[in-house]
Amino acid sequence: MDLGISDELLGTFAPIVVYWIYSGIYVVLGLFSENYRLHSKQDEDEKNLVSKFSVVKGVLLQQVVQAVVATLLFMVAGNDSQDTNQNASLLVSARQFITGMLVMDTWQYFMHRYMHHNKFLYKHIHSRHHRLIVPYSFGAMYNHPVEGLLLDTIGGALSFLISGMSPRASIFFFSFATMKTVDDHCGLWLPGNLFHIFFNNNSAYHDIHHQLYGNKYNYSQPFFVMWDRILGTYMPYTLDKKAGGGFETRPCTDQKDD
Repeated sequence: MDLGISDELLGTFAPIVVYWIYSGIYVVLGLFSENYRLHSKQDEDEKNLVSKFSVVKGVLLQQVVQAVVATLLFMVAGNDSQDTNQNASLLVSARQFITGMLVMDTWQYFMHRYMHHNKFLYKHIHSRHHRLIVPYSFGAMYNHPVEGLLLDTIGGALSFLISGMSPRASIFFFSFATMKTVDDHCGLWLPGNLFHIFFNNNSAYHDIHHQLYGNKYNYSQPFFVMWDRILGTYMPYTLDKKAGGGFETRPCTDQKDD
């Protein structure tokens, strides 16, 4: 049944809805999954340097900016891509999907890394995200508005334009990317998680980056770890069971002392 909702409208708002539904599922799971946490619930409440209310406000602000940019992007490019690619073959769609993933990963790796190495940008912009020493699901998009625009929104726009995907394909691509980003920050290591099976870049990998010893490692996000491996910023780690329940990520090299 045709509900009269355009692909452009769904492409703009579906990822936002997915973000809150998927992160909400993890919040509920976290209440009953102490044995699968990377940090205890007490650590989540006590070690982070920002309140959850402020996190929600920050994420909503970023999503407003994201929606505005997406609307403008579809106005400029949506009609052309819709006419040529709406009925693209499965092979073409897969190529566009993978291209979008590679473009997003490349943009976010180099921007993310630069924000860590530029002292001004880190102090005034990127450090806001690192107030979450213990990541949790709905904090995935908690950033300074400038970072949200540069890293996520522009990265998404480039993925859309360079891959040549249609507005309809973008609904699935950006919803998938949103789920992956939430999963990376969920702070849980649940059995059977397909993201953990198919991607080395996962919640444990990203947890390393949020710790002080891993602050200048594991920049890759949200899909692959290739740029960390190629450019020497990959920090190997072990995932150990804690005696009191749950898991703990530990670096398995001396890089933390560099």
